Amino acid sequence: MSDEAIKAAADLDHRPADGPLMVTTDEVPGHTVVRVIGLVRGNTIRARHVGNDILAVFKTLVGGEITEYTKMMAESREQALDRLRAEAVARDANAVVGLRFTTSTVMQGASEILAYGTAVVLEPD
Repeated sequence: MSDEAIKAAADLDHRPADGPLMVTTDEVPGHTVVRVIGLVRGNTIRARHVGNDILAVFKTLVGGEITEYTKMMAESREQALDRLRAEAVARDANAVVGLRFTTSTVMQGASEILAYGTAVVLEPD
């Protein structure tokens, strides 16, 4: 690993180029939480597509992965994460700990994906 890469990995009080570090754990080894900023979240609500529903019906007859829905859910998770990341950056966090996802049905055929966690400022030990 180059000296620059080592410094970038260790110097988390400056945001990485792609945004804050996001982890599902409550702690980051080798780092201390020096400031808790608070809850950050990002969500999206997606509705099913009639064309995908027709394809899904056929899949349920023969079995297998319903790739259209897998793709839609993956895109939804990424959008929720992007919105969470933007909120963390706006609040000057360099990390989000305790990252979680949850889903809920908003209405028939539409679901919400919510990503949430705690925005913090980390410093190397």
